Amino acid sequence: MHIPVFHIDAFTGRAFTGNPAAVCFLDFWLDDGLLRKVAAENNLPATAFLIPSAEGYDLRWFSPACELRLCGHATLAAGFVVFHFLKTELKEVQFSTTFRGKLSVRRAGELLEMDFPAITAKPCAPPAELFEALAPTLKPGDILELFEGNDTYAAFLTSQNQVNHFQPNLAALVKLHPRVVVLTAQGDDVDFVSRYFAPGYGIPEDFVTGSSHCLLTPIWAKRLGKTELQARQLSARGGELRCEWKGDRVLLRGKAVPIMQGSLTI
Repeated sequence: MHIPVFHIDAFTGRAFTGNPAAVCFLDFWLDDGLLRKVAAENNLPATAFLIPSAEGYDLRWFSPACELRLCGHATLAAGFVVFHFLKTELKEVQFSTTFRGKLSVRRAGELLEMDFPAITAKPCAPPAELFEALAPTLKPGDILELFEGNDTYAAFLTSQNQVNHFQPNLAALVKLHPRVVVLTAQGDDVDFVSRYFAPGYGIPEDFVTGSSHCLLTPIWAKRLGKTELQARQLSARGGELRCEWKGDRVLLRGKAVPIMQGSLTI
């Protein structure tokens, strides 16, 4: 069996930055164990698997360690491949997912726009194990507010500099699994910045995370008093997102760059 595979850098306009994803097109679903092996072989933060459907494509995402419930950058990468390599006449593509229902990617000028569900988060008290995971870089007073939603802790810090210089304690962070941690602050030259840590899912620090912006965008929109925001993820590779809050939906816009095209033999 030969599986078409593409490697795409998402949420960037420059090669070797942003978040890399593999996109694999199948005729039918393979065994989950085999999908995990393919994702591990790709050894990228996420692999998107697609099969054709009546409305577009059925879509699932896997990290090298497990299946993901939502993955923004691999969805953006999948849309890019459809528009540029498979069905160049399309302006919009529909994806059906197991955990998040219908998702779409559409052309928006030089950007691609994803329509994702907004994730509701509520303020919460920081648990002791979270302080352990953030120490010694961050002290309790450094966290202005903590939110929790969709198994995600979102810690709002006082400055972009604090987010940028945080040193993760991955051994402590993995103990929070299945919860993950997002650090965020108002940006110096963008509306907000963030970093994302999910070592329990095989992703010590994600490069650019679409799903976390489904949680962060509504909160920052309310704080800043506007619905359209510019965001930056401060990972080693970095990435840019344009976010728009629309009630129970979040629109995420970004660019993507093709890196490799080939086939996987099984």
